[in-house]
Amino acid sequence: MGEDPAALRAARLATPTIAEFARQFLEEAASPPRLKPNTSRLYADNLRRLVVPAIGSLKLDAVTSADIARLHAKVGKTTPTAANNMLVTLSSLYRYAGEIGLVMKGFNPARSAATKHKTQKRERFLSVEEMKRLADALSQVEQCGLVWKLKPNLDEARARHRAKADRQKIEVSPFVIGAIRLLLFTGCRRSEILKLKWSEVDFERGALNLADSKTGRKTVMLNGPALTILSELPRAGRYVIAGNDPDAPRPDITQQWHRIRELAGLNGADGKPPFRLHDFRHSFASVGVGAGMGLPIVGKLLGHSQAATTFRYAHLDADPLRRAVNSIGDSISAAMKNPGGSV
Repeated sequence: MGEDPAALRAARLATPTIAEFARQFLEEAASPPRLKPNTSRLYADNLRRLVVPAIGSLKLDAVTSADIARLHAKVGKTTPTAANNMLVTLSSLYRYAGEIGLVMKGFNPARSAATKHKTQKRERFLSVEEMKRLADALSQVEQCGLVWKLKPNLDEARARHRAKADRQKIEVSPFVIGAIRLLLFTGCRRSEILKLKWSEVDFERGALNLADSKTGRKTVMLNGPALTILSELPRAGRYVIAGNDPDAPRPDITQQWHRIRELAGLNGADGKPPFRLHDFRHSFASVGVGAGMGLPIVGKLLGHSQAATTFRYAHLDADPLRRAVNSIGDSISAAMKNPGGSV
């Protein structure tokens, strides 16, 4: 039929497997600066944990939409968000494979594999009472540190030589306390605060001039409390939230936050979802919208690139409704006190 079976067979053998191409994809197309570091890490994690163990041995052009749909359904039973992220990763991988000619351009079994799982966006906000508890907890930790606790998975017998109770105090870095307070008062993302450099802090204008964020370059306006927090933090290197290495950003504060939120009663023991570090951003937005500032202003303060991102807080804007219902109530009440008048 005019074909060359030997050439077709050689081409088929030359096509890499998913596992082989995953390494090339991560090095050439999914590493900074083409992608943000967090996205790059997410892609690498999806491929390593979810994709390669399941379909890594299949040739790139042999994977079908049904293969990916089955994997998506399996992962989605326990972690629907991870399953959806995996689809995005695979779609990006196949798009790049088409660009460099390893598969036919447009061949992307991940694109039509399955409908993404519905996931419920978490909107956890601090109430006034919870803010007070958090403030008290931060002050207590700042002054007295945290009480040492045995890890849940550690055998008590292994801790028989631990220090006496009066010495079981863990000092918490002022930079950890400062980071948590800045998250509360700025609405910034965790990575934006942990990677913040002193050179990006403009005390004169009251702003942070972030060279890079999830949405690119960004200016964050600062309120009085945020400026006070920054002015009181010691300068121990290039980064505002200093860690062990003065020339590198502090990697994380999650472990310390879990202990502090437990002390503040924000760990979910009351039936509410545990309060995450990212929820400080939601709380900042909820206060702004609830005060009638309007979605465009709040979106600008948060650095949202799309209005739809801010619109998720629309249901919190109760002030116009409250003013309307109070006006109606006042009119009805006035008419009842003065029957001769009109409502």
